[in-house]
Amino acid sequence: MHFVVCLKQVPDTSEVRIDPNTNTLMREGVPSIINPYDAHALEEAIRLRDKMGGKVTIVSMGPPQAKEALRKAMSFGADRAILLTDRGFAGSDSLATAYILTVAIQKIHAEEPIDIVFTGKEAIDGDTAQTGPGIAQRLGFPQLTYGIRVREIDNTSVTVERKTEGGREVAKALLPALITVEKEMNELRYATLPDMMKAAVYEPEMWDAKSLPYDTAEMGLKGSPTSVSRIFPPPGRSGGERIDATTDPKGAVANLVEKVFQENIIMVHPAVKGGRA
Repeated sequence: MHFVVCLKQVPDTSEVRIDPNTNTLMREGVPSIINPYDAHALEEAIRLRDKMGGKVTIVSMGPPQAKEALRKAMSFGADRAILLTDRGFAGSDSLATAYILTVAIQKIHAEEPIDIVFTGKEAIDGDTAQTGPGIAQRLGFPQLTYGIRVREIDNTSVTVERKTEGGREVAKALLPALITVEKEMNELRYATLPDMMKAAVYEPEMWDAKSLPYDTAEMGLKGSPTSVSRIFPPPGRSGGERIDATTDPKGAVANLVEKVFQENIIMVHPAVKGGRA
């Protein structure tokens, strides 16, 4: 079976800062990592490859330095890595990104038919959760989103347990299909020393805009109907009020209860006798 994983290199959001003057991300000195959801998508693809046999191909879009993320991904046991990199891709929103990835996946599919495309649920630097479904729509593949477990798979279909707002849902789709992955899908493996050594010297394939039949009107800023107008940090939290209960515990509790109701933190149903329980 042939599994394709869409992987993105992202800034470590735990260390991202915002320039107060320009309202833009300060990327200098901020380490880049594999998007965490994509890491779990890769892990699942490798597990299924090991179980079913076949091949895992990684596809990523980004600047040339994203090769390091692909090498790291290869150290976990993938078979092939392709980096889509071109100045014409810059500024792509999730719609344009889905288009760019789709054209590349179509070329891969023509070379070696694909059974499942895996993507992370979302990228932590954008949080749109739209790129995976956008790829599925363009490919004409059924999509199983928010996957937390692959229950069954054979050469014709896949059954996935997926997360919903109300609980869990089990869905089955004919192959080829696309699955977006939650972190609950699996536990990440550690890279083996032989795979790390091979990955250290591995050169990902580099595809630019001339390598594929791209329509320039559908990629980059031209193909992006959305744009980021401003980035700003959330307002800082003020310190909470402290109630001293050392001398009068009962009074402090009564004071706390009164404030809870005043702030409408707890709403009292009108049917409650006396107005409060």
